[in-house]
Amino acid sequence: MAERKLKSDAVVLALREYGMAYPGAHTKSPWPGHADLAVRDKTFAYLSTPGEPFVISCKLPESSHTALSLPFAAPTAWGLERQSWVTATFTEKQSPPLELFKLWLDESYRAQAPKKLVAQMDAHAGTAAAKAAGKSHAAKRTAKAVAAKKRAAKTAADAKTKRKAARKRKAARALKTAR
Repeated sequence: MAERKLKSDAVVLALREYGMAYPGAHTKSPWPGHADLAVRDKTFAYLSTPGEPFVISCKLPESSHTALSLPFAAPTAWGLERQSWVTATFTEKQSPPLELFKLWLDESYRAQAPKKLVAQMDAHAGTAAAKAAGKSHAAKRTAKAVAAKKRAAKTAADAKTKRKAARKRKAARALKTAR
């Protein structure tokens, strides 16, 4: 029997590729027909397979209440709803919003991954914190290094706050377009 091609197949493949780019990310197959995304054996996204109607479940500790207001979202079963897991389900004819689910993957990865991997991800993205820490490390034996380190810590905290606010604004925009 030939595999069905659905509108959502491209979204599933794009999300799987996007999720596999995170540090330490790998696929996990808890049962046949599944290739979920995990980090250090902790699943951060349950994704449907190509040819099946689109379903995604993610841990959303910051935005679960907002996500649950969407018409396609519901609390995840199996007791995961108590841990802020949300499931989005689409029919074969619907096109899932890719950008919204990239934000979901990001939040879910950050919730499930060890802090070292999240920091590695932020450093790889070329954040101001990584650049400032690199400069202060090179000159840490001098008095200037101490001052630079203090500035870097403040910059890192400011950058983290700005990134978090930007993610929330982006999620709100994606939420508006999804409605």
